[in-house]
Amino acid sequence: MRIYKTDQIRNITLIGNSGSGKTTLAEAMLFEGGVINRRGDIVHKNTVSDYQIIEQEYQNSVYSTLLYTEYNDKKINILDTPGMDDFCGGVVSSLEVTGLGIMLLSASNGIEAGTESAARHAEKKKTPLVFVVNQLDHENANFEQAVEQAKAYFGNKVTVVQYPVDAGPGFSSIVDVLKMKLYKYGPEGGKPEVLDIPASEKDKAEELHNQLIEMAAENEESLMELYFDQGSLSEDDMRKGMKIGMMQRDFFPVFCTCAKKNIGVNRLLEFICNIAPAPSEIAMRPIVNGKQVVMDEKQPVSLFVFKTSVESHVGEITYFKVMSGKLTEGKDLINSHNGNKERISQIFAVAGKNRASVTELYAGDLGCSVKLKETKFNQTLGEKELDIKFAPIVFPDPKYRVAVKALNESDDEKVGEIIHRIRFEDPTYLVEYSKELKQLIVEGMGEYHLNTLKWFFDHIHKIDIEYLAPKIPYRETITKFAQAMYRHKKQSGGAGQFGEVHMIIEPYVEGAAPKNVFFFDGKEQKISVRDVQENKMPWGGKLIFCNCIVGGSIDARFLPAILKGIMEKMEEGPLTGSYARDIIVYVYDGKMHPVDSNEISFKLAGRNAFSQAFKIAGPKILEPIYTMEVFTPSERMGDVMSDLQGRRALIMGMGSERGYEKITTRVPLKEMNKYSTSLSSLTGGRGRFTMKFAEYEKVPQDVQDELLAAYAAEQDDE
Repeated sequence: MRIYKTDQIRNITLIGNSGSGKTTLAEAMLFEGGVINRRGDIVHKNTVSDYQIIEQEYQNSVYSTLLYTEYNDKKINILDTPGMDDFCGGVVSSLEVTGLGIMLLSASNGIEAGTESAARHAEKKKTPLVFVVNQLDHENANFEQAVEQAKAYFGNKVTVVQYPVDAGPGFSSIVDVLKMKLYKYGPEGGKPEVLDIPASEKDKAEELHNQLIEMAAENEESLMELYFDQGSLSEDDMRKGMKIGMMQRDFFPVFCTCAKKNIGVNRLLEFICNIAPAPSEIAMRPIVNGKQVVMDEKQPVSLFVFKTSVESHVGEITYFKVMSGKLTEGKDLINSHNGNKERISQIFAVAGKNRASVTELYAGDLGCSVKLKETKFNQTLGEKELDIKFAPIVFPDPKYRVAVKALNESDDEKVGEIIHRIRFEDPTYLVEYSKELKQLIVEGMGEYHLNTLKWFFDHIHKIDIEYLAPKIPYRETITKFAQAMYRHKKQSGGAGQFGEVHMIIEPYVEGAAPKNVFFFDGKEQKISVRDVQENKMPWGGKLIFCNCIVGGSIDARFLPAILKGIMEKMEEGPLTGSYARDIIVYVYDGKMHPVDSNEISFKLAGRNAFSQAFKIAGPKILEPIYTMEVFTPSERMGDVMSDLQGRRALIMGMGSERGYEKITTRVPLKEMNKYSTSLSSLTGGRGRFTMKFAEYEKVPQDVQDELLAAYAAEQDDE
């Protein structure tokens, strides 16, 4: 293929609900540009995009796929993205490297849950959008309804550029109110017959044409003056105003297609070539450190890696955007994340599973290379003098978590390795082994997302795994002060072990000073605090250790051992084995032996004295509480509220936001298992939520009793 310069490149992302026809449209675009000579389809599993085995089985996109087509002396890089929010990682990463979003709407379904999700990601990135009402040959196609729904969600910035004359099974004709022509297509689409608008459509077309002129003029003062002077605008002036409006997200043009029959695709490609921004016309990706660069071929070379994958018989594939300069084969670049040198020995222009070797790529272009040594997703490559690092792509927080366990314990290590490898291709999976919970925890964007992970184990790696509900990271604390002593004594020939520790414990409250007077059974007990040591726990909260020893009853050299014993018990709380927190310990007395006392003796004495005191100090289990914002369609508000109340949620407030009811609530993590699935079911897939850790709170007594019983049974089993 030929080499394109920066001003000849257009980068677009296809977004929209699952089933709206993104992959089919991509296929038609490649066919129109001559990159492929026949159009595949999803049913026959022969599309250029969606070529992975799992995508062919699901008949849905799971990953974003890089493609390109050539049209009107332009190279259009296309990223075909998944429509399900569970796979939103592909949408987010694609929008980060393109300048225009093509939002597909189903002509029969209009705005759907996936449409809204993709729109939120595009809005966050400030990506201009073009709406394409697709599948206009469907028997239930309703173009006007789809446009009205788009206007209700996005406002009157949504403006018709094309409308269908005969939507439905016989769809073949489109009125273009920018060109003021009728495009009539044959049964197989392709090149249309360009005709004058028939008299029956003239008034409607004129009205929409005038609306389009007004929208274009509003975006530029000189165009507005020209419009007032002349009463109209030329096609070139309209394009200028439309482009300014699109770039400011003040104008969302609407086009018509039936991608399956290749109707309207060539006109859409022509519009993209004429109005979509060139890479140099959009803001440069933020630079974390290093020299500033601009998207110009004369600059030193820099690349940003936005996607990585692994394919059989090929190995690792690294997808990148050329951020500056002109990349040539054999170029040596420095990875700014690890300082290693990478040689770009091969460069490919990518059309799905097909890769065409090229000798160079200009700034703004998208491509890939293979078998780079140590360059991964979200990393930067650049010439040595740049020392540049671009800001990483940030993904939404996960919404669903499970514990993963191999059915055969000998596979445990393999399971961890495989999950990390899968995360290499889909960074929206988060994985960690929790030492506290003793579980391998995997988080994802939803239940379907996690089921996809299991699919790889079942069908590719042939390893049996199971998903378990993750344990909850409870905490233990106390609610009142208590006193205890413990004598550790052991004699077994030769030197023995002896240590005796007396202590008082009480709850720690931020900012409170240690006490020196306590009352036990009505009797006053005074202590003298000689030294205070504050220990911040890695899991949150504090342990305040007070040395109150007087008269040398315990030698100072044994105090660290006592603290160590207490810390061990803080790490495995006396109630349920959970971490303990927020306690003040006063060690005020004890005994030692001139021969038998040693560090282990006082560590055990301190540990056991602490455990005894803990159990009589009003022990309480704390649970993690999250602040949550839930967005639901108003007609589902009652169902969502009832479900939240059943989860021990405390409603903090309610409001409205962009046609959705917003519920602010605090809810225990214990009650949130599979909530994303429940909310989706209650709201027809339109509900969404965000969660953020707030604090630990005491569990209700019935919940505590349940947890204590479960822990006791677990200990008996062991």
